[in-house]
Amino acid sequence: MVKRKTCVFISGKGSNLKNLISYSRDSSFPIKISLVISNNRNASGINFAKKYKVPYILINTKIKSHENKILMSLKKYKISFICLAGYMKIISKNLIRYYEGKIINIHPSLLPKFKGLNTFSRMLEKNETKGGCTVHFVNDKLDSGIKIIQKFFFIKSGDNEIILKKKTQNLEYRAFPEAIIKIFRDI
Repeated sequence: MVKRKTCVFISGKGSNLKNLISYSRDSSFPIKISLVISNNRNASGINFAKKYKVPYILINTKIKSHENKILMSLKKYKISFICLAGYMKIISKNLIRYYEGKIINIHPSLLPKFKGLNTFSRMLEKNETKGGCTVHFVNDKLDSGIKIIQKFFFIKSGDNEIILKKKTQNLEYRAFPEAIIKIFRDI
């Protein structure tokens, strides 16, 4: 099996990055994590890239030329697929066009509900009975691309934002790899 060279974009802890690196070590998994890009030099997820010897690049998104640096890095490492795993910046329309149908994101809600930030507090405010995650293709509208997979759990009375986040992360660790397998199985 030819593994797709994949870049994972992160902004924080990188727990989904660690999970994807672990899965990618299996010969039957369709991707190889070949590059990590972060917009946050303090992202602890960079430590996973270092630990597993995955090249990483820090991008200052406040500098106008950051998009060129991203595209040049993706070309340098021959990246053919991108996973957004807790990347807290909007991807440019130019990058989306260049990698059309090859960028996926994991979002901590059952889209189309609760797009964007502060998902868990909004769930609690609306007295939702279900939480979960969605893996979707990225398009030029926030959290609106074609859904690949969703996983859910029931919200119990007494659940708070911390509990919802933990339950969601546990689902994400299954959903992200399952979505990737599904994408490449369907090609």
